[in-house]
Amino acid sequence: MQAMTAKTPALFERRSELLDFLLEVAEVSAGTLELDKLLPALAGLIKKVIPYEIFAILLAGEKGDTLRIHFAVGHREEVIRNLRIQVGEGITGAAAASGRPVLVSDVRRDPRYLNAVDATRSELAVPMTARGRVVGVIDIQSTRPEAFSVEDQGLVELIGAKMAMSLDNARLYRRVVRQNKTLRTLTSIAQEFSSILDLDRLLKSMSVEMRKLINYDAFSILLLEPAQAMLKHYISVRYDRRVELDNIPLGRGIVGTAGESRQAILAPDTSKDPRYIALTEGIRSEVAVPLVANNRVIGVLDLESEQVNYFTEEHLRTLTLIGPQIAAAIENARLYQQVAANQSRLENDLEAARKLQQHLLPPCCPAAQGLEVAARCEPAREVGGDFYDFFSFPKGRLGIVVGDVVGKGAAAALYGALVSGLLRLMVRQHPAPAALLTALNTTLIERKIETSYVALQAARWFPESRTMVLANAGLPLPILCRRGQASEQKVVGIPLGLLPSREYEEVRLTLEPGDVVVMASDGIIDSHDRFGQEYGRGRLVRLVEEHGGASAEELLGKIFQDLKNHAADAPAFDDQTVVVVKAK
Repeated sequence: MQAMTAKTPALFERRSELLDFLLEVAEVSAGTLELDKLLPALAGLIKKVIPYEIFAILLAGEKGDTLRIHFAVGHREEVIRNLRIQVGEGITGAAAASGRPVLVSDVRRDPRYLNAVDATRSELAVPMTARGRVVGVIDIQSTRPEAFSVEDQGLVELIGAKMAMSLDNARLYRRVVRQNKTLRTLTSIAQEFSSILDLDRLLKSMSVEMRKLINYDAFSILLLEPAQAMLKHYISVRYDRRVELDNIPLGRGIVGTAGESRQAILAPDTSKDPRYIALTEGIRSEVAVPLVANNRVIGVLDLESEQVNYFTEEHLRTLTLIGPQIAAAIENARLYQQVAANQSRLENDLEAARKLQQHLLPPCCPAAQGLEVAARCEPAREVGGDFYDFFSFPKGRLGIVVGDVVGKGAAAALYGALVSGLLRLMVRQHPAPAALLTALNTTLIERKIETSYVALQAARWFPESRTMVLANAGLPLPILCRRGQASEQKVVGIPLGLLPSREYEEVRLTLEPGDVVVMASDGIIDSHDRFGQEYGRGRLVRLVEEHGGASAEELLGKIFQDLKNHAADAPAFDDQTVVVVKAK
């Protein structure tokens, strides 16, 4: 710093006055972390020693290669808003590049001068350095030549040296506050976007919410049409009004280049960017961010401003952070839109699936030696997870299976179809009910599907000994009715597909003429009426006891009619299956 000589005593006649001023500088520099308060305070300190006409504090950008005015007196508003000075350019840029003050007595004789104010004749630019780098420049101009002295330069250097660290800390503090605010806003926006499934409403919401982050002049979201390699404008907003714009080929313009390269693009001055396509008047800067979902580009988010150098690296980082959220929300909305558009087709497909599932059930009912057999399956929805099946063996022996897949609908039906197919493959190798359940459980564990399992009851009828062998894996207990007395038969086991290495027990029933065995899924037992009252095991046992003398088909009809009477108008919440066998 230059020594303070001739002019210093005029300002500070006593040493104590200089010390008081330096103490004031220290208090101001330590007084706040808010940049909007610190910059005017710095300007006020300099005003006390140099009554300036034209004044500016320029701060370095994040990369340290540009300077921008953050506080000014005497400069035009458009200069303050748009001026960006490269380090090394102009008098202030030269001060920043060298890290040393630049004092110019007559700017008209200095080729470095950038004419921001026509009346300027002299200029003093003093860099401020903190942590080994230039954080900004104090720039003072006058309409008089030779307006500033070496002593003025020394005073400004002194003030700048004291204030530089505080300015750097204030900028860091502002950045942290802004980042926290941005993250909170991003979280809120992401939650808002994820809750909207209508594409048009989602895009409108995006145009509104994005303004909370960046105050753009024009906003567009273009979605990729892969077949045409074209980015189609789905929404474009200018001055809060939707506008219609032409589509952009992939690879053309700033937007098309961002989409093709999968890289965000920041164009500080569109007039100097050869890629820029002028779709709207007055645009001076632009930022385009590709929207990527499932590792593929689905579109581009584009923001435009009428100000040169409006968008910053921080804006770019913010948009890059929220880009995946926007892409995911758009993908979800488009998928929902596709589902809604295809709802009729899906309903037709479900109806076809219902008919197919009914067709896959065996024709009821097999002619069995010494038995009457009746069976019915009623899905709660178009398709369901309940099923029954019959298997014929030599010597008139008959296999019977009743199954109930956890859950309802298409997923349960598909799992049920898998189980049915496996049963038909395995029943010849494992005809004994317990062995069949064990083998099937092992196979389902080997191809385990999370949250999917099946309750299943298997029986085998031996007509020569009038014996029925039963094994159970999680279905309600079978009911035996003999001479007007009905009771549940204790045969239990874990559902299939849940736990490995399960063994299952068997119960042997020797059936007398007129005996009835009823096997039912839990959709019968758990059925509720509109008041929430359960049908229950007891009611089913009593019904079988009351109508045990009827034929198998008649008893089956009585069960479903009683179930309907109980439910009244309440919809079935689970599939309902019953198999009735009666010894002749």
